[in-house]
Amino acid sequence: MNRIKSKIRVGILGCGAIGSRIARSIKSECDEQAWVTGLFDINPAKSERLAKFLPYSKNIIRNSYQELLAVSDLIVEAVNAPDTHVLVRQALLSNKDILIMSVGKFIDGESILRLAQKRGVRLLIPSGAIAGIDAIKAAALGKITQITLTTRKPIYGFADNAYVQAKRINLSHIKKETILFDGKVREAVKCFPQNINVAATIALASGAKDRLRIRISTSPEFKVNSHEIEVIGEFGRLLTKTENVVCPDNPKTSYLAVLSAIQTLKQFFQGVKLGT
Repeated sequence: MNRIKSKIRVGILGCGAIGSRIARSIKSECDEQAWVTGLFDINPAKSERLAKFLPYSKNIIRNSYQELLAVSDLIVEAVNAPDTHVLVRQALLSNKDILIMSVGKFIDGESILRLAQKRGVRLLIPSGAIAGIDAIKAAALGKITQITLTTRKPIYGFADNAYVQAKRINLSHIKKETILFDGKVREAVKCFPQNINVAATIALASGAKDRLRIRISTSPEFKVNSHEIEVIGEFGRLLTKTENVVCPDNPKTSYLAVLSAIQTLKQFFQGVKLGT
């Protein structure tokens, strides 16, 4: 029992596909350093379903967010709700470390970063479905003159997009690579909310969101989601490209984004951080 008490207590906020995979991975990847002590979801059925897959599932379902905070040292946020910003703030004010999956909610997240620093708690933001965040953070110590994110997605990925519909773009008529959007990150957030996690991560890492340009394109030839980043600055030039397969549990999420979160937690629990 003493060994268990020495572990980091993890609360899962949001027990959908992403939260569930992270919770199960804590057992398989971080069993000696951490354990899940609480589950909370506004849909109790999701918490109950996840609890069945955890070896210590007895009495870990919590009836409120406050109950979850009370039994946790670290919160894994995986809800992407309208009040995500409030939930994260509550965790920080309760002096809980927190890993954020819905980073897109924090495109202007400087206040949350300052609060974490003030409270002396750790705010973990995984790299997600892109490569190069370590280099972008380093480059940000000098001057970044240009930064561009080009996202390419299959045509079906835009079928229900309000911006595409408002522009009366007929997706069935597209025969080659076509740029659907080319503009600033804040406008991209409004027009293509499904891409905001990647854009927000780059914005926060670079500290140059006012210079961040977003291009979004589609083509019948595209079979996977890809993200290409170009950064030019005093350090030189960076170019990365990631082609993502979808998460087996959630087709709306890139598998790499979930793996990135698990690796972030693993390094945090073990106290070893590789890369910048």
